Amino acid sequence: MPWRAAPRAALSSPLTLIIAAVTALLACFLGTAAILQASASGGAAVDYQSGLACPDYYGPVFSKDNVPAEVAPQVIDSVRRNAPAHGFTAPVTSRYTPFLVGTEFNGDPNYKVTIAHRDQAVPGHLDLADGTAAAGGLLLGTVVSKAEGIKSGVTPAFRGTTLPPVTGLYRDLSDPAPRWWCSQQRNAVVSRLANDPLDSVMFATDGKTFDDAIRALGVPKFATLHMSFYEAPPKTISEAEDLLERSKALIADVKADLGARGLGDAIIGSLPFERSVEISNQAESNVLISILPLAAISILVGCAGIGTVALQWYQRRHPQLRLLSARGSGPGALGLLAVAELGLPIVVGGAAGAVLARLLLGVYGPPGELGDGALLAGSLVAAAILLVSLGLLAGVIAFRTHREFELGRVRSGRRKGMKLLTIFPWELVTAGVALLGWTRLVDYGKGSRLGNPLPQVDPLALTYPVFVVLTVGLLAARLAWLALLASHRARLWSRPALQLAIRRLASARAPVTGVLVIGTLAIGTLATGIGIARGQEEALRTKSAIFVGAETRVDTESVVGTGKVALPTGITGNTTIVGELTGTGNVVLVVDPQTFRRAATLGPLDGAEVDRLLGNLSSAGTGIPAIRVGTDANQKPVLAAGLPEARTIGELPMFPIIGTKAGYVISRESLSAAQLRAVPKWSVLSGSSMTQVTEALASVGVATAVNRVTRDSALDALPFYVVSWTFSFMALLGAVLGVVAVLSLLVAVEVRRRQNALAGALVLRMGMRPRALLASHLMELGTLSGLAVVIGVVCGISVAGLSVPRFDPATFLAPRSALPNPTPLALTVLAVGVLVVALAGWIAMRSVRTARTAELIRA
Repeated sequence: MPWRAAPRAALSSPLTLIIAAVTALLACFLGTAAILQASASGGAAVDYQSGLACPDYYGPVFSKDNVPAEVAPQVIDSVRRNAPAHGFTAPVTSRYTPFLVGTEFNGDPNYKVTIAHRDQAVPGHLDLADGTAAAGGLLLGTVVSKAEGIKSGVTPAFRGTTLPPVTGLYRDLSDPAPRWWCSQQRNAVVSRLANDPLDSVMFATDGKTFDDAIRALGVPKFATLHMSFYEAPPKTISEAEDLLERSKALIADVKADLGARGLGDAIIGSLPFERSVEISNQAESNVLISILPLAAISILVGCAGIGTVALQWYQRRHPQLRLLSARGSGPGALGLLAVAELGLPIVVGGAAGAVLARLLLGVYGPPGELGDGALLAGSLVAAAILLVSLGLLAGVIAFRTHREFELGRVRSGRRKGMKLLTIFPWELVTAGVALLGWTRLVDYGKGSRLGNPLPQVDPLALTYPVFVVLTVGLLAARLAWLALLASHRARLWSRPALQLAIRRLASARAPVTGVLVIGTLAIGTLATGIGIARGQEEALRTKSAIFVGAETRVDTESVVGTGKVALPTGITGNTTIVGELTGTGNVVLVVDPQTFRRAATLGPLDGAEVDRLLGNLSSAGTGIPAIRVGTDANQKPVLAAGLPEARTIGELPMFPIIGTKAGYVISRESLSAAQLRAVPKWSVLSGSSMTQVTEALASVGVATAVNRVTRDSALDALPFYVVSWTFSFMALLGAVLGVVAVLSLLVAVEVRRRQNALAGALVLRMGMRPRALLASHLMELGTLSGLAVVIGVVCGISVAGLSVPRFDPATFLAPRSALPNPTPLALTVLAVGVLVVALAGWIAMRSVRTARTAELIRA
């Protein structure tokens, strides 16, 4: 029975087996990858949000100000007792007294201190500079102790009440606080710019010392009572949601417990991470909704590939199928014969595709953990694709055999229907969809604003690039079809290699146009996806560079800008000071040209041009030499009250800190000492970290303001990441379609192997040189591949260039997203195209060299 021998018979055409397996592999790979991509996006979003939140804010937080001292123990006891039942460890409790104004050290009553205690702070999270924390006592900050000459061992007092002795000196917490202290920034860190220099937070070494001090002082209320849990950061949305549900249950139990004691409002339970979970869920949904149309397109392409394999198998098995039909086998049985022969390779390939989608997730997907059920969902999608593929394989064969062997001929009406499908202008339909997508894309970025966590989602707008590329591919295929129809008029026998190439193309119009469409779609989609994804990644780096001006920017006291205090030596190598003047319609930046370039980040600006202009800021002449920033041609040369007009020495479209707003950059050497003192705002720009800058400034007695920003924290990067993750799947789709295009080309060569071999053998016998025959094949295949490469690259880059600014999730910040350099991608695609053409030409020539002419003629 042929059905029993079908698996072995399939080995007679190994290329068909490989193509069937690879086609199923790619279809299942893309279907599974879509599910995994969305799930990993959710995990990556959770991980990003976890990095922004304080480490003790993943779970519940119990906090309230002005808590009565006699109530606090009952609140702490309630939280501790209920926490284990919901899977939480012991809470970390923080207690702070109100400021004790008039605290005495060495008989001097001019100090203002807060006595505090935080679980696990000692030892481990306070850096002792002197003394010990082993004995019960208080720890005083080194800022006050060094300034006032207070040493460990002294016993402070407050209004006649003796406090526990100072057993050690700790280095004051930096501003901003270390990550473990993140949630205590308001209470544990003293801002030296906003508070009296004699303010300090004294930490009790243990809970008993703190309680004894509270009782001795008779403190009626705590300024703040804070309880939180240091849980492991969630890695997936399901973990975050589970943590959130347990937190809600704990808050409800604590509230009920305290309510039974008549203390229902003694503490407030909150869920700081709840908003982060909502944003992560939205990010996953955005990515999934955005790539669903692309995933559907990829699955349809995979099914089309299976259909192509079925047609190729039908041509190869046509004599056998005719014989089996004559002996009584029905179309369904013949379709099952195809499944028996190619089913195993398809199943194996599909399973391998699902496995590869999981193994390669780290290469093409976001850097996030998969959620619960993602692997199962991906496996189910792969299984569904396999079932559809096998059904399609059997259906195509059954339909063809029924139409040819049972009906005998195609009815005229059916012929007209097939002809109508062929001539129908499908490119107008895809162009209409692309136009509709463009109308949505025009308004896509209007919702971009500060504080908007994620960009809006419009799947139709996201499919615009694909449908534009598809329209161009269909139009190119239509023109190629018409050109091949008219190619019989070509008379180029003086160039026989070219004439043969044209005739071979004309004899295979359907495969040629199919490969052209798929190739153009593949390359165009790849170029578009990579261009938009990398464009958003580059936009994030560029916008943060222009917005911050350096790796770190810290607003500070004017004594630094006016030169009264020199910068500390630890950061002078990569730090500069800039002043800012506003209020005249222009933003005026006062820079030090000698140090600005070693600290500033210029984003897309030309460094050599900026260096040249900065060097000219000290040029002589009337007015203050200035670099004009912005694109307003009518910009007035007004700097500030009391300053001469600006003398423009050059122009730049944007500048760090100023952005693209109208402004000027001047040198501090152009201003007198009095004018420097009048500059209201000075900032330190540095290539060092925030901690290094603030600690270095604190070491020379310079206080920093709350306006501090780094490039990593300046912008919410998640909206940029979501766009990048979405279009990285489009790039993946383009890469897979490229593989499909290569396979389609090889299938076309394999289908015509017999006729090409016979024709090639005959022309060689008639005197054509093998080199000329090889050149003929390379012309044929090179023309097809070259058209796909050129049209795909040009279309993809053009569409990406139009789309990148529209997908910008932060249009309120300059500069707008722009297309990255497309040259490397174009050269890579060209190189791959050359290799594919060379491989296909070698296969075609190999079939000619190994052909047995007599057998081919008899067949």
